Amino acid sequence: MSSTLRLSALALWAFPLTFTAQQPATLQLNSRLLTLALNATDDHGAPVRNLTVSDFALTEDDRPQRIAFFDQGSATPLDVVLVVDASESVAPYQQLERAAANTFLHSFEGQQARVALIAFADTVAERTPFTSDPRRIDTALRHVHHGHATALYDAVSFASQRFSDEAFAPNARRVLVLISDGENTTHHGSYGSALEAAQRAGATVYSLVLIPVEADAGRDTGGEHALMQLAADTAGKSYTITQHTDLALALEHVSDDLRTQYALGYYPPETPEMSPIRHIHLQLTNPELQSRTTLRYRTTYYAAAQP
Repeated sequence: MSSTLRLSALALWAFPLTFTAQQPATLQLNSRLLTLALNATDDHGAPVRNLTVSDFALTEDDRPQRIAFFDQGSATPLDVVLVVDASESVAPYQQLERAAANTFLHSFEGQQARVALIAFADTVAERTPFTSDPRRIDTALRHVHHGHATALYDAVSFASQRFSDEAFAPNARRVLVLISDGENTTHHGSYGSALEAAQRAGATVYSLVLIPVEADAGRDTGGEHALMQLAADTAGKSYTITQHTDLALALEHVSDDLRTQYALGYYPPETPEMSPIRHIHLQLTNPELQSRTTLRYRTTYYAAAQP
């Protein structure tokens, strides 16, 4: 099995609403269903379809677990927090962000999906709480005001916290879509705290990295790499935006990735004496299928509450 296997433990608590016109949260045990989002792709990167529950074997800390829930991801609730950089450095993308986000939101029509909008610059603020109405997000995007600083890591932590402030369906998937140039210019937060917040929330991060300056000179390449690593560490994906037209295409890829996921769940064992950080391994049972399929998922989750 590929060493790139990761697990999207995107669980817990979302009111499913359908488009008509997810310290921060901790994945608790107590016999609650833990939902995992999974992407399976072939050698060409195309989604592997028509897999069933019998195709998989799952273990937690090397102990076999029974898969209690399995479905196509498009049939399971989805909660997305759209996190938009509103600092002056990305101001030229403002109109494109609005147009691309509008298309992205409408791509979930007919699904059980909700989206919240958070904007950050000097400070972090929720512009729209979770809603199934894309028009509310579009209106909020028109009224995002730009600031000078970039509180990037605070924004990730705040967005992750939103998942714990809501009640979610047991099989809901949680996603952060982060649009930024990656430059954290405040003295608050850190990469470690932002990553832990996302992991505790059970959220997958998709990073859309804006690169307004192509040459390394004048760019915060470290910030860009941090955004990419944040996506990798949460079993998400990162996209580099070097041209304005790339933004809409990147969001389209995120939408496709979410629509072609599988969702499966199990009931974690109640073993308080074990480490609060649990390790999950998922593999295909058919050796031939396993050899030509890559699974992307998060391999850890937090089982104990944060102190």
